[in-house]
This record gives sequence, structure tokens and C-alpha cells, in this order.
Amino acid sequence: MPTITSIEDLRKLAERRVPRMFYDYADSGSYTESTYRDNTAAFEKYKLRQRVAVNIDNRSLATSMIGNDISMPVALAPVGMTGMQHADGEIAAAQAAEKAGIPYTLSTMSVCSIEAVAAATTKPFWFQLYVMRDRTYIENLIRRAHDAGCEALVLTLDLQILGQRHKDVKNGLSTPPNPTLRNIINLATKPRWLMGMAKTKNRTFGNIVGHAPGVDNMNSLATWTHSQFDQSLDWSSIDWVKQRWDRKLILKGINDVEDARIAADIGADAIIVSNHGGRQLDGAAAPIDMLARIVDAVGDRIEVHFDSGIRTGQDVFKAIAMGAKSTYIGRAYIYGLGAMGEAGVTTALDVIRKELDTTMALCGETSVNDIGRHNLLDFETLSNA
Repeated sequence: MPTITSIEDLRKLAERRVPRMFYDYADSGSYTESTYRDNTAAFEKYKLRQRVAVNIDNRSLATSMIGNDISMPVALAPVGMTGMQHADGEIAAAQAAEKAGIPYTLSTMSVCSIEAVAAATTKPFWFQLYVMRDRTYIENLIRRAHDAGCEALVLTLDLQILGQRHKDVKNGLSTPPNPTLRNIINLATKPRWLMGMAKTKNRTFGNIVGHAPGVDNMNSLATWTHSQFDQSLDWSSIDWVKQRWDRKLILKGINDVEDARIAADIGADAIIVSNHGGRQLDGAAAPIDMLARIVDAVGDRIEVHFDSGIRTGQDVFKAIAMGAKSTYIGRAYIYGLGAMGEAGVTTALDVIRKELDTTMALCGETSVNDIGRHNLLDFETLSNA
């Protein structure tokens, strides 16, 4: 086993161990992938102020998200088909998050169902919702999340239409993989993955198959899914959801000041500044470049969270410095999952926790709640560029 010192180490290991179509699904963006690359690269221009001769004893990363105490300002973002990165991947990730004292968000497009994750965990998790055309199915899905004890509903707003990911098209992405010659050859080189999948019955979309009308196999699932993303989704749809959900509501996919203001007016508990990890609108701004403007516009009215591009604890620090209450990681933990299962997710969280703690210390901070724009060098000049 190689020594793991960074998220990049986990990415390289996952690339070797996860079947090509599922690795590419996680590690790709839409069209030219320029936004996907920029999401991470944009962090580099924001420089930290190093401080010395400051008492940095007794540091604490603890904070809160929508009223829940958490061990550090990081949550696991919803990622579709997590159970194809590693057998029972959603369960493994949820268990790792629970042990780490941070929130886990289950995707609508998960392999393990809401009920399966609830049965395998002891603390409430969050559920990410896509509003689809079949509103009866969505009502039932919301009810299932409620019955499973989910504390928060994370309503994703930026996927009314699917941004094309060229790698997925070329790989013939499906869950489970279609038995083509190319796939068979690739799978033959992934014995760890195959052994894990052989031991589980969770191999397709657990929240959809057997729950959506007429969806009982892969062919019917593909037809149903392609027809269901609702292009008529608008702000009034959020009221429809709120009428059916009496717990915390988070709106994901905000990357514009005007949209942030509307979201705050609607009365959600939090927004997530995000561009879907560069998987939707190629050419969109990196969320880290939009974060401070959004915080300045609505941060006194609604809790602002951040997602997209985080690979290090330094990235987490910078997002908090710009005003985010907390952050989400997606690919960073998915690499860990693909590399080593639950232990890999734990390793990813440990890497980010240590990097964040060290960064705080070298910037002269002892509490994550004291991090602010004073920790960034020439922030105003860069943010207005």
C-alpha cells in the first residue's frame, strides 16, 4: 500500500482500482472541462497571510451547519452512483462521515437506497433531491427521506437539463456496466472491485428501481431517467417542495448574486454556492470567485455553504475566509472511496482535517469560527479583478 499524504495520492490509487467508466464519471466535467479545471485552479490566486509569534495552542475546527454541531467545516456532498466506485459505496461513505462527526448527503441517483443507508447508520443524514416531472414519485421520495429520519433536504437547482460529459458518452456509462468487450477487458483488471460487487445486491439506482412506475430493469430505467429531469423547474417549485418537507431545506447550485437573493427571499435555511463541480455549464465562473460577492449580498439573511473544487484543507480555509459557513467535498472523498472503501473516505477526511488545522496555525488562528478575510492577502484587489 502506498503512503497517502494528499487527495492526489488517493486519486491516483482510485484511477487504478475503479473501472474506467465509473472513474471517468467522477473525474470529469462537461464539454471542454474548462470549468471543471478552473474550479480547483481558481483557489491558487488567493494567497494566505502567514502570521508568526501568535499563541496557537488549543486549536478547534468545530463549528456548525444549519444548527448541527460538526467536527470541522466539511460535509460530504451528494454524488451520483457512489456505489459504483466501491461496493455499497454510499453506506461506506455515510459510516465514515458519521465516525468523523460531519454530515453525509445521499444523492437521489444513489446505488444504495435511502432505506439501506438509514439501516446502516445510527445518526441522521441529509438527502439530495432532484425535482422530476413525475411529481407523485417525488412526493413519495420526499416522504421516504422523511421516514428515514433525514435531517435536511438538499434541493439541487442546476440540473434541469444534463450538460454533456463526453467521457460518459464514449464509455457507454451504465449501472451496472453493459457487458461489452471493452468493459469486460477493463473489468478484468479490477479484481478488488469485482470481488466487492459480487458480495452486494446493490448494483443499480436504489431510489428509483422498484419505486418509479414502470421502472423495474435497466432498459426501463434509462428511458425513464432521460425523460424525467424537469425543464419547467422554477422558483415556484421550491414552494411545492416546502409544503411537503417540514425540516431544514438547503438550495444547491447557486452561483449568481441575483439567484442568491431570490433563494434568501424564499426562506431556505442555507444555499450552496456551486456549479455542480463543472459538470453542467462549461464556461461558468468558478464558485470560489463568486463566493465573496454572494456572501456580501445575502450572508446576513441565510447560511452560505460552498462546494466545487476543494482538494485540500487550504481550499477549505480559503472558502471559510471568504465567508462560507462550511464546505462540501465530492471528488476528494470519492477518490478515497474508490481507492480503499470506507477507510479511504476516512483517510481523505483525515488529510483535509490535518491540512486545515496546520493552515489555521500558520495563519495565527485557533478557532475555525475566527477565520475571515483578514487571513487573505490583497483580497479586495483579487476579488474585484
